This record gives sequence, C-alpha cells and structure tokens, in this order.
Amino acid sequence: MTPEPPPALAVHRLGKAFGEHVVLSGIDLTIAAGSVFALLGPNGAGKTTLVRILATLSEPDSGRARVFGHDLIHEPGTVRRRIGVTGQYSAVDGVLTGTENLRLTGRLLHLHRRRIEERTAELLHRFGLTEVADRRAATYSGGLRRRLDLAMSLMGGPALIFLDEPTTRLDPRSRRELWQVIKRLTADGATVFLTTQYLEEADQLADRIAVLDNGTIVAEGTPAELKQLAPGGHIQLRFADAEQLASAARALDDHLFPAAGRSRTDPAQLTVQVPSNGNAGDIKSVLDRLDSLGIGVEQLTVHTPDLDDVFFALTGHPTLTEPAA
Repeated sequence: MTPEPPPALAVHRLGKAFGEHVVLSGIDLTIAAGSVFALLGPNGAGKTTLVRILATLSEPDSGRARVFGHDLIHEPGTVRRRIGVTGQYSAVDGVLTGTENLRLTGRLLHLHRRRIEERTAELLHRFGLTEVADRRAATYSGGLRRRLDLAMSLMGGPALIFLDEPTTRLDPRSRRELWQVIKRLTADGATVFLTTQYLEEADQLADRIAVLDNGTIVAEGTPAELKQLAPGGHIQLRFADAEQLASAARALDDHLFPAAGRSRTDPAQLTVQVPSNGNAGDIKSVLDRLDSLGIGVEQLTVHTPDLDDVFFALTGHPTLTEPAA
C-alpha cells in the first residue's frame, strides 16, 4: 500500500515568548496540500510571529513543525526550498524593472541562468506584467507592485506559499484581482497559508480558517462551520401596519422555534425577527403559518451570521481591520 503523503504543514504545540510576554501558546495546526488556509486574529494576536517561525525566519521556544514532512528546526534548508514568502511590506526594488527584480530573485536562489529566463518570462505572463516588464517598479501601481512581489516569491517554484496580509493597502479592485491570482495558485497545486485583516477575503479564499487570539487558536474549521458558532441568525419580516405586526409576533412565538428563543419586534420599523439559520424549511414554516392566519408579509429578509459575527463572538473584537497607515 502506498503511504499517505504528509500534509503541507503540521504544527504541534508551538510556543514563542518575548521575555515574559507570551506571543504563541501551544499552537496546533494541520494544513492539507493544495488548499488555502487563512489565519485570522486581531492586531498583536501573533499572526506575523507564527508566519516568521514557519518561514524559518525565527525559531520557536517550544513545539515542532514540519513542512511536507521536513522538520523546521533540523532541516531549515530543505524547508526553505519548498516555501515562498510574501510579507506585509513589498520586497520589490523600485529602481529595478519588473524583469530585473525577477532575475535578481532567481540569482539569489542560485537558479541556472536559463531557468531564470524561463521563469521570468513565465511569471511576467502569469501575473499580467508583460506590458510593464521593462518599466521601473517604482512607477507601478500598488496592485502591480503586489503582483510582482508575489511573482518574486514564486520564482523558485515553492509548494507552500506564505502570504502575510498580502492585500493590505490595496484598493478594492486590486484586492479582488489578487484574489483571482491566489485562486489560480491552488488550482495549479500550490498550498497557500494566508493571514489577513479582511474577513471577506478569508471567506472568499479559504478552505479552512483558524482564529488566533492572545496567542491561542480559539476556533478552526471551514467558513460554514465557523459561522455556526456565532449567534444572531434570523428571518426578518416587515408588515403593513402595527395590528398585523402584533398578530404575526403572537403567531410565530406560539407555534414556531420554541427552542431558538422568542421573536424580537420593532414597532417603529413594523418588523419582527424570528431566530433561524435561514434554511428553506424555516422560511416555509413562517410563511405557511402566517398565510393560514391571513397575515400578509410585505418584505422578508434573511440574516445568517458572517465571519464578522464569528470574530466578535470569539474574541470580543468588533473588527480585524487595522487603522490606515
């Protein structure tokens, strides 16, 4: 029987402290090859410290980690050949052209000259940089610089790519363009470890998400699984007048969802909120009950918890987003 290949990343009880300040405490993670894994956490949670350790730029105080089966501490050279890293701040040299930045990266990786030329042409095309390849990188927009930065991290053909807040300071259009690039990376078989301050980004890209708070993983799962951890899902119904609103509230409290809690009525808005995860069965039950009593609904909306709700429920922080630099 063929042995099962190791995961892209396996982390066990990883710890790190600076003096008496514990930054990471017993981190456990397993990331499947070919997937996108997102690490969320408020400022100071330890995200960048963890990435630096996993990228062999810093050593842990305790625990161990393996990249495709190779030990982080005892085989750092092998690990470095399997990974690529794009940090929060661009590594692009603005004086050089896009082509020159890629060639320089290839030389630093000790690639053969022919291989450098092949990879440079390939990456310029892949990242939509061919038309600006001979322009100095200082003239690039933020989105173009980020694409070049990511292309440079892929020069050696890494199997695991660390992206530490790669879309920070990008405008919404450039951010979405970079999302498409990241999706293509995994479609081509790469594994992506992403830290981000944008909850929508994690929701769009990640197969699995972990929430890091005060140096500890407080939750991990698929986006759908994490959303089930947050309260607040409901169906909201709006009515034509206060009389129908009152009748609807009584009818729904008496006959529907007793285990989920009572409905919440807003007389000023003529709305009632019924606790629900928004599934089709709940919606049908609500409408059937009201229809049987001759109560008409003017508008129906469904709110299901999103990652913002999850993040607040788990950490007490209302947002991940950092102040603008």
